[in-house]
Amino acid sequence: MIKLSRPLFVAAALAVLLSGCAASGAKYSDMASSIPTLKADQGRIYFFRSSSMMGAAIQPEVRLNQTVVGKSQPGGFFYVDRPAGQYVAASSTEVEKTLSFALDAGETKYVRTSVSMGLLAGHVNPTLETQEIATKELPSLSFTGDTAAAK
Repeated sequence: MIKLSRPLFVAAALAVLLSGCAASGAKYSDMASSIPTLKADQGRIYFFRSSSMMGAAIQPEVRLNQTVVGKSQPGGFFYVDRPAGQYVAASSTEVEKTLSFALDAGETKYVRTSVSMGLLAGHVNPTLETQEIATKELPSLSFTGDTAAAK
């Protein structure tokens, strides 16, 4: 009986530990109507990460042109509004991964952050995602941002 209990205890402890790693804010589907309209001279950038247990504990800051704008959290999303221009999204674990892109006024970009295996720790890779794919995934994700910082 002790041999069976130990694996169950370890599995339960791991599940409790990892459950605290997922995003827990309001769902996009519940708050989408309260997201402010985009100002005419700005673009919007959504950052999001799928719900996945792979690399769940890896939650680095996300920077946009060297300014921290949020964290890459499994099952989470946030957005920022910025003037048209050139941007570099970045995150760092054991290495820095970057994504460069242009943002036009009135445009919305979707940046997926996903975990890949690294030598010592996982890497969080920012990539551009299509609107079609992102808008299908966003409704199930939780808001992890700060609405004041979004502007």
